[in-house]
Amino acid sequence: MHTDVALLHLLVWMVGVSRMKGQILQFRSKREIPLTEGSGRKIGSPINKRSPDITKAWGTKSQQLLRIDNHDFTMRPGFGGPAVPVGVDVQVESLDAISEVDMDFTMTLYLRHYWKDERLSFQSNKNQSMTFDGRLVKKIWVPDMFFVHSKKSFTHDTTTDNVMLRVYPDGKVLYSLRVTVTSMCSMDLSRFPLDTQTCSLEIESYAYTDDDLMLYWKEGNSSLNTDERISLSQFLIQEFHTTTKLAFYSSTGTDTLTHGWYNRLYINFTLRRHIFFFLLQTYFPATLMVMLSWVSFWIDRRAVPARVPLGITTVLTMSTIITGVNASMPRVSYIKAVDIYLWVSFVFVFLSVIEYAAVNYLSTLQERKERKLRDRLPCTCGMAHPGMMSASYSEMDANNTGNYSMPEENGVKQERILVQLAMESDPITGHVGSSAYGNIWIDTHAIDKYSRVIFPGSYILFNIIYWSIYC
Repeated sequence: MHTDVALLHLLVWMVGVSRMKGQILQFRSKREIPLTEGSGRKIGSPINKRSPDITKAWGTKSQQLLRIDNHDFTMRPGFGGPAVPVGVDVQVESLDAISEVDMDFTMTLYLRHYWKDERLSFQSNKNQSMTFDGRLVKKIWVPDMFFVHSKKSFTHDTTTDNVMLRVYPDGKVLYSLRVTVTSMCSMDLSRFPLDTQTCSLEIESYAYTDDDLMLYWKEGNSSLNTDERISLSQFLIQEFHTTTKLAFYSSTGTDTLTHGWYNRLYINFTLRRHIFFFLLQTYFPATLMVMLSWVSFWIDRRAVPARVPLGITTVLTMSTIITGVNASMPRVSYIKAVDIYLWVSFVFVFLSVIEYAAVNYLSTLQERKERKLRDRLPCTCGMAHPGMMSASYSEMDANNTGNYSMPEENGVKQERILVQLAMESDPITGHVGSSAYGNIWIDTHAIDKYSRVIFPGSYILFNIIYWSIYC
């Protein structure tokens, strides 16, 4: 009986000892590493772990390192003291579109801000900066920049928000973002399409006057960089440059606290329009229509079905060209250079139609006078010489010899009308005694002859004056 009890106590004691040994081995395994043969370390020596660089850590540790929770970042750096200087530089990535109808332009750029906020300073043995994405931007103070006269703008977010924040140990901050903005550009189209336009993208602080925030170009004119591959279909980019001005805002009421001067940065660029497209689409067709209208001056005035459709066609074509040009332009209240050219060309085409109307009217008037003269003459006699009438005549020739032809001069046939001004006849013999005849010369071809010289000469003179003024 006593032997069984003693064996039971011995068994319990052995189980307890084995459990204690297992716990001791488990505790030592956490602090020691068993090494294989050939290892340079001694068995049971502790591991020499590399301490992590806390300046590259993200999350709670980085926020604690910057002491974000210890400061009120709704206030600007150095609140109550001098204005915080904020440097700006811009990298223009692309100039996407220029619209004359909407009078605006679209630009994509990298906008970078530089300032110092001692509240963000931290300890760093290697003087390494910390780089963050857009999530930290919402927790610290950043300049409240906006684009003056912008119609719409957005920050790119593919594949993530294109925002970068870099903080240096001494508290200097670099804030960069990629933005596309559509802004207003007041264009003077009085010389269109031979014009040069200057547009500006304006950057300004929305809330802080120059007493709180001093906005400036970080490197002067060198702060603006552009991509050499930037090109536009209708414009030649001549120049990019920067300027800085002060803008004054005042309220309409009596509250003087809303008054103040604000620093404003300008990105100015000059654009010169390519003329070749408009030469092919507007100027050459208009000139050809004017030249085509001159063809009617060489067509016989009796060929009404040939001259009338030619004139109407050129007039309608000029109207179509004018309508097409104005459809793609804003409805401005002043005359553009292209309007002057097109409307003068239209007037030349229209006058060529009026010229034929005058020729046709005078020809009709001439034929009526000839018929009246033939009815008034008692007879017409065959003539051996243009200046003399035969003493004898027959009534049979009265209807077909009322006029006679003269020799052609310069390829133009002149027509002569005989007009009897006074006639004395012998009542007995019926012969013409003493009579006086006057000859009236009417040359309806003279208008066409003069038009062949006057119209081209006037149009060439107009082109010389026009291109010398606008080019």
